[in-house]
Amino acid sequence: MTYQDKWALVTGASAGLGATFARNLAAKGANLVLAARREDRLTALADELAAAHGIKTKVVVADLADPDAPQKIFDAIAAEGIDIDILINNAGFGMPGYYTQNSWAEHRAFLELMVTSYAHMTRLFLPGMLERDYGRIIQVASLAGLVPGAAGHTLYAPSKSFLISFAQALNAECDGTGVNASALCPGFTYSEFHDVNATRGLVSQLPKYMFMKPEPVIEGALAAVEKGKAVYVPGRWNNFAAWLAKALPRPMAEKMVKNQSARFRKKNDA
Repeated sequence: MTYQDKWALVTGASAGLGATFARNLAAKGANLVLAARREDRLTALADELAAAHGIKTKVVVADLADPDAPQKIFDAIAAEGIDIDILINNAGFGMPGYYTQNSWAEHRAFLELMVTSYAHMTRLFLPGMLERDYGRIIQVASLAGLVPGAAGHTLYAPSKSFLISFAQALNAECDGTGVNASALCPGFTYSEFHDVNATRGLVSQLPKYMFMKPEPVIEGALAAVEKGKAVYVPGRWNNFAAWLAKALPRPMAEKMVKNQSARFRKKNDA
């Protein structure tokens, strides 16, 4: 698989899966537009990958919780005459706690970033892809979007469920064109995500077999979108969990998730 001379846009590229996506794409020859809030990290990564792989890079500093950010990113790229061939919608964060423990302003910003910005970014870049008859779009969702919701992080699973259905609809709409859309649904993955949302202590108690390294997750996601696979779940454990949630009667699956979540949180609080 090669993306020589293609341009890829990765949001949330300053750390975690976004940075891994950037490294993988650069190794495959793609030029990169890196977007996130932390300019110093973006610049350091862009310089590193340009030197290592001889690719072109551009950094766009933006906070996708801001409703104007997608248009700002699009305009900055268009001003350089760059056509985006690969869109990785990855920016995001988790919001620990129960629903009433966070303000509506926080929830609104969360939804703006995790749902609206993904839809907006796709709407901005998809027409050009269709016109050129080539495009790859990955919405970074989660295994959480395929199983019943649990207490805490109340909007996280619903936002990811939206992205999965969104990717499926896009992939169906683009059938017969040169554009493929896919939702990546990882489970627990080693990254900075749990440090940022202050849940490192909680997830550290989970069995190691439930975790994956980021590199195979990203490699699998890129292979899946190349094949036109609308939903990709990496790893045997994650696939088993997704299958079980689908195979069990819904009330049973909901009860299982509720009991496991309560047991885990009780253990953490002890």
